[in-house]
Amino acid sequence: MGLIAIGAAIAVLTGAGAGIGIGIATAKATEAIARQPEAKGDIRSTLIIGCALAEATAIYGFVVALLIILSLGK
Repeated sequence: MGLIAIGAAIAVLTGAGAGIGIGIATAKATEAIARQPEAKGDIRSTLIIGCALAEATAIYGFVVALLIILSLGK
C-alpha cells in the first residue's frame, strides 16, 4: 500500500506545476497589459486559454492519482 500512496502523491504533484505555471503566466500577462493597454483583450483571451490548458494538466494528474488508488489499492 505504501508504494501505491507514493505513486498517487507523485501524480498529484502536477497540481503544483500547474499552479506555478498559471502564476507565472498571470504575472507576464499583467506586465504585458501594463506595457500595452490597447492589447488587453487579446492578452486576456490568450491567458485564459493557457490557464485552462495548465489546469487541465493538474486535473489529469488528479484523475491518474485516483485511478492508481482505486485500481491498485485493493
